[in-house]
Amino acid sequence: MRDKYSVDDNGYYGKFGGAYVPEMLHHNISELQEKYLSITHSNKFKKDFSQLLKDYVGRPSPLFFANNLSQKYNAKIYLKREDLNHTGSHKINNTIGQILLAKELNKKRIIAETGAGQHGVATATVCALMDLECIVYMGAIDIERQAANVSRMKMLGAEVRPALSGSKTLKDATNEAIRDWINHPKDTHYIIGSVVGPHPYPDMVARFQSVISEEMQYQLEEQTGRNFPDFILACVGGGSNAAGAFFHFLENESVQFYLAEAAGKGIDSGHSAATSILGSEGIIHGAKTLLMQTDDGQIIEPYSISAGLDYPGIGPLHAHLIDQKRATVFPVTDTQALNSALMLTRTEGIIPALETAHAFSILDVMDVEPDSVVVVNVSGRGDKDLPTYKNHFNF
Repeated sequence: MRDKYSVDDNGYYGKFGGAYVPEMLHHNISELQEKYLSITHSNKFKKDFSQLLKDYVGRPSPLFFANNLSQKYNAKIYLKREDLNHTGSHKINNTIGQILLAKELNKKRIIAETGAGQHGVATATVCALMDLECIVYMGAIDIERQAANVSRMKMLGAEVRPALSGSKTLKDATNEAIRDWINHPKDTHYIIGSVVGPHPYPDMVARFQSVISEEMQYQLEEQTGRNFPDFILACVGGGSNAAGAFFHFLENESVQFYLAEAAGKGIDSGHSAATSILGSEGIIHGAKTLLMQTDDGQIIEPYSISAGLDYPGIGPLHAHLIDQKRATVFPVTDTQALNSALMLTRTEGIIPALETAHAFSILDVMDVEPDSVVVVNVSGRGDKDLPTYKNHFNF
């Protein structure tokens, strides 16, 4: 019997998922669907993947007991330090896996989309490592507000192409990457950065990111005497860091999943990206999921101060978890996230990415017992967001 929260053979999590792609991409998607499991389950792939995660990425990432936060919130709070990975976020876990897959499929050209720039940097990094051509699509607005990451991508040898349509952010970068793939179906692999897109991407990315929860199990055992927490907190746009943190606990319903969505300037402000609250069932970028749309199916432009969370949809796994009440969503405004970033910085000496800061805002509103074990997934570091922090706090 299939696990309740796992993907089925057709790429669905309950009623969400699938592969809705144009004819020109049918071969590429079918090839991935047919081969990704056999390739990634091979002994050679597992050896290469594990070796690179250890010696190149620097895994395992620490599980840090945050004593000051624990006292502040009267709980046992642990931080999964994905911000300490090479390139500064969880994104490298997935790009390592996908570049190895692309090499096995004999692809010579890599494309990617990016919002906050962390996935773009991680993709450019592995392309440099494997000597492959790299083109990263990024919204023109995100190029301006994430200038440091753009410079990193270019230094790594990637070509950064601006998306000039729509809101000029992550959604539009994804659209441009898909158009590129349609025009270059034979020699190109598209490294999608989150648990979105047509099957098998949501499952494939979740599997590559599942190293996060795999490590959490034995790290919690060492530090607490049991291999699961009471709560896991993570931010969610598409949701790859959350999927990785949840993966090995999906069927353990004693573990509660809390997701922080970007409420922007407020749920009812017209400037938000709180998909699970404002969205409805629909199809975006090749998958059926929850998305922000008008009554006639036109995408509503999302907004967030965080370039990585302003996506109008959510991964189909998370849509399923929300639909089944397996995960609880907390909308977090720009102001709340900024204040949480400063709080974490001055409480534990850790400057988080703006995306990550959203997750810490949940601590202000959740109810916990003093002996509750809470893990917050620190998905990325805040170097890239220093200009935003500086402007807001007048440093």
